[in-house]
Amino acid sequence: MNDIVLMQVTGRGGEELTRVVLGVLAEFNTTVLDIGQSVIHETLNLGLLVEMNEPEHFATMKAALTELTLKQSGDISFTEVSTQNYQHWVSAHSRERYIVTLLSRRITAAQLAKVVAIISEEGLEIFNINRLSGRIDLSSEDRDASLAQHTKASVELLVRGVAKNMGRLRERFLDAANAMGIDIGFQKDNAYRRNRRLVVFDMDSTLIEAEVIDELAKRAGAGDEVAKITEQAMAGEIDFQQSFRKRIAYLKGLDESVLAEIAETLELTEGAEHLVKTLKALGYKTAIISGGFNYFGRYLQNKLGIDYVYANELEIINGKVTGEVLGAIVDAQRKADLLREIAKKENISLEQVIAVGDGANDLNMLALAGLGIAFRAKPLVKENAKQAISTLGLDGILYLLGVTDWDLIGLEEIS
Repeated sequence: MNDIVLMQVTGRGGEELTRVVLGVLAEFNTTVLDIGQSVIHETLNLGLLVEMNEPEHFATMKAALTELTLKQSGDISFTEVSTQNYQHWVSAHSRERYIVTLLSRRITAAQLAKVVAIISEEGLEIFNINRLSGRIDLSSEDRDASLAQHTKASVELLVRGVAKNMGRLRERFLDAANAMGIDIGFQKDNAYRRNRRLVVFDMDSTLIEAEVIDELAKRAGAGDEVAKITEQAMAGEIDFQQSFRKRIAYLKGLDESVLAEIAETLELTEGAEHLVKTLKALGYKTAIISGGFNYFGRYLQNKLGIDYVYANELEIINGKVTGEVLGAIVDAQRKADLLREIAKKENISLEQVIAVGDGANDLNMLALAGLGIAFRAKPLVKENAKQAISTLGLDGILYLLGVTDWDLIGLEEIS
């Protein structure tokens, strides 16, 4: 026989079954080359790749394992592995590794099947699949409504290999995500992915639901005119600085008290408070870099505990908005420059930065950051960003970082 054997154990014996199998392997002087275990709905799945240091005893060991696993209501199979096959497997582990993350309100077999097919057809190999989200409660009477509005589901696939065409792979993931109403994250699995230190947020339509300048314009009686210009600017149809000056001109004469009134009514984006709280617990620094206004950025800073805020300063004289802005306008390039400045101040690399935004003026900072995420973004932004989230709230970002719902339970207990 070959010296290397793959063993696959299944059963409902749980830890006891694992203990029994490892105990027998220890008696027969085996070396564990690889091991993996999962429990799905109380059913154990254990895989072991072992080297027989005394191969002449394989038959005796096999008989002992078979007998003992049957006593534990389990089942075991044995597959001999050639040295050549083993070496091929070892060399495959040295290839590039990636993480594919599915995010949705619920994940169906059809969605998983599509993603798996794309991975396989583009020349990559799946070597592990993990569920990041908690279990879904099926007992609720309003289950369908709950799934549609509140539930989060995420599955992570670990893959390796060299893609036939990386650009085409990303395009196929984007097309599948759009067609099936899910989000598909695709990122390289490296040390930076597990060591991000700073998250930078756009503010309007990202951290909060509203575009504040539109809300101010409504109070100034110019809501329709300004909303139209905002939409064109966020879609990248007109220059941001030009559009910004046009819009704030409509605010001339607005009473300063209106800013406080609007700030009090700002609605945080779904998952924003949970995300920032979790990031702080994990030791991340957070920042707002916005083409909006400092007044509202500082309001959110106090409310959420954000570390840095950079936005535009509205000029106010004698309690009235003048329709002008003080200092340089925070446009796309300024956002990227500010991101770089904060990273330098925190003494971290750009690869350790996460940037989140929705508009065309966010593209530069999304491209600069190690992980750029288009959140509920305009088509232009979604197509050009490294990652996109459209189906979940902001706290869906935690899944892209590999944080599981079980991790969050631990954080809540600590806090």
